[in-house]
Amino acid sequence: MSPKFPRCLEIANQIGDRRVEKVLEAIFCREENAYLCDEREYNQRIEELKVRIEHRHGIYKELKKHGIDYVFDECLSELKAAEKVDFEEMGWLIRRSYAASLRAADNPKDCQEIKEVLGRCPTSSYDQVCQVVKKELGGAPEEIFDEFDPVPIASASLAQVHVARTHQGQKVAVKVQHMHMTDTAAADYATVEFIVNTLHRLFPSFDYRWLVDEVHDSLPKELDFLNEAKNSIKCMDNFRKLSPHIADYVYAPKVYWNLSTTKLLTMEFVEGAEVNDLQSIQKLGINPHDIARLVSIFSLYYQLSSCSSFSAGSYYPIHVPCCLLVNVYGKGFVLHNTGRRKPQLVLLDHGLYKVLDNSIRTNYAALWKALVLADANGIKENCLKLGAGEDLYALFAGILTMRPWNRVIDPAVDHLAIQGNASDHSELQMYASLYFPQITELLHKLPRVILLMLKTNDCLRSVNNALIKRPSVESFIIIGRVSSEALIEEKLSHAKSLFGLLRVWLEDISLQARFFIMQVALWMLQFRTALAL
Repeated sequence: MSPKFPRCLEIANQIGDRRVEKVLEAIFCREENAYLCDEREYNQRIEELKVRIEHRHGIYKELKKHGIDYVFDECLSELKAAEKVDFEEMGWLIRRSYAASLRAADNPKDCQEIKEVLGRCPTSSYDQVCQVVKKELGGAPEEIFDEFDPVPIASASLAQVHVARTHQGQKVAVKVQHMHMTDTAAADYATVEFIVNTLHRLFPSFDYRWLVDEVHDSLPKELDFLNEAKNSIKCMDNFRKLSPHIADYVYAPKVYWNLSTTKLLTMEFVEGAEVNDLQSIQKLGINPHDIARLVSIFSLYYQLSSCSSFSAGSYYPIHVPCCLLVNVYGKGFVLHNTGRRKPQLVLLDHGLYKVLDNSIRTNYAALWKALVLADANGIKENCLKLGAGEDLYALFAGILTMRPWNRVIDPAVDHLAIQGNASDHSELQMYASLYFPQITELLHKLPRVILLMLKTNDCLRSVNNALIKRPSVESFIIIGRVSSEALIEEKLSHAKSLFGLLRVWLEDISLQARFFIMQVALWMLQFRTALAL
């Protein structure tokens, strides 16, 4: 067994569920010290172990009721010691910490500290960068580019980015893949497979075997930078064709194909603020509410577009906010009579796209429309169509909205809004602990692409938390409108008679009227709130 393999498992364990700790100890007892105990003695130890873990599980539930600080503490302590950890061991850590840092509603102070440390992710040495550039482009960085900054401006689990200037004078961003990535991809996959399968054998309710298939499918795509470049072109083509009214407010940097390979990507350098950096955004003169609205519209239009230049409909997943920059649309462009500048989203990461089946797209849109309109029957019907099951559809609705079922079906205009107070946080943590086995079962049942869409929802929620402190009611009205537009578009494409077209148009008018009434109710609610202050 590789000496780095136990360390990799140790890191994975430290940033995950504490109940796994003793299980891993037993595994390594079996692997490294098998001569100390025979099969019967080992099995006896496992049974004793299960009893101890059941006892620990009760403690774990109590911890969950009072917060999840220990998760952040361990993420942070490992990140701060990252200089002592080899690159081969960092993939688990960085990605898990990204996920933790998005959960600002759980513990804002710790999340911010993790974000700051993530900005100092380990980097490849300049000698290693030179080796990659020479192998991929046939020369040293100083030969291929007129200027090349040896110090990266950003680094993540797969690659790091350097600022350079071409011989023609264009300022570019050069994304260089870490040297170890291709060599260790197989080991990473084997590690995930080993952990997931072992835990499932010991604890059948812990079934995350779907994660193995997801890693096997996604990792090669993320490591192919030419695939990422092609995706960026398709992304912008889709917006120009399907959503021309917002295409000007979404931008993907130009790709320099003659300076790009599967392991090195050269793109136009674009200035901007990270989408969740409130202070930098305010310095640009952009209203944070405008950005939150644009991010929601962008994500929804791409998820719910009915046709695409991708094979069967496509969906752009937003993984982390640092992959989105905010710029000012047009030089010095200011909205008439408001003094506010229009925002433009700059999309930096196109490594992982998922094909969204048309039936999933339609059912997902119908589900969100039902959620916004508090339509209990519609929620159940579309949750079942997406595979949630009779016993888990209410839980699925709760995961999507982060609201309990009684709030989901409440007809009040602000029924999905999260207040962001301590009571809301405690309630969410309590539900997460109470329904952990059911959540695991639900994730196993849902289509894999839905899980990635849930990740996108987390990111959108994170952006809202950073910019406007909580998901606004207006954001949900936007979700309802966009979802309804997608459904109307789908129905119009299948209408085969004048009567059918008329019926769809009347439905559209009815829906728009309902959303207008909701918008008016929201304005009245905001007015009353302002008067009460």
